[in-house]
Amino acid sequence: MFIKRRKTRQIRVGNVPIGGGAPIVVQSMTTPDTADVKATVEQIHQLEHAGCEIARVTVNTPEAAKALPAIKQQTTIPLIADIHFDHRLALKAAEVVDCVRINPGNIGAWWKVEEVVKAVRERSIPLRIGVNGGSLERELLAKYGYPTAEALAESALNAVHALEDIGFTNMKVSLKASDVHLMVDAYRLFALQSDYPLHLGVTEAGTLLTGSVKSAIGIGMLLADGIG
Repeated sequence: MFIKRRKTRQIRVGNVPIGGGAPIVVQSMTTPDTADVKATVEQIHQLEHAGCEIARVTVNTPEAAKALPAIKQQTTIPLIADIHFDHRLALKAAEVVDCVRINPGNIGAWWKVEEVVKAVRERSIPLRIGVNGGSLERELLAKYGYPTAEALAESALNAVHALEDIGFTNMKVSLKASDVHLMVDAYRLFALQSDYPLHLGVTEAGTLLTGSVKSAIGIGMLLADGIG
């Protein structure tokens, strides 16, 4: 079975190419407190052994940010910092990791995003614009009434265009939701309007079994479309 893949730009997360015809890459997120270096490193090694090619860790406290150099030193696959709310943690993480993920719906004022862009630009590392159905901007919720595929796509496109306006293009995009159909439709809408590489995923997918099924269906549908 031949699937024609959507043409995208290419970025690099560490030594791993993303998009632009590169092979599809498997990424996973750790579950221990990132401040616990030993537990986080052990899980990253387990993930790598299972075939994971990029690891993402949450950086939600100053202690987690301080742990990043030790985690990076003891692991070999590229490391992504997942940031919510506090852009100062993104600035610290950008000194160490291979990519920073921010959510335009909860990172705050635009000047904070610009500071993060400056930090990642100095190290030539990419951003992931991580739009989430559970944390859309207030104006989009007012416009659409509730999280819709159109709202998710508009949020992502707004962020992309704003970053392009300041000359930044080293990014990938995700449009996650806990509802599989909503997530799939949002990715499809965005893919029609932009050529940035996409990180595919279902957020808050549930238990191991439920999450595995929802992720397999959602990601599988998009991959069958040549998206991702």
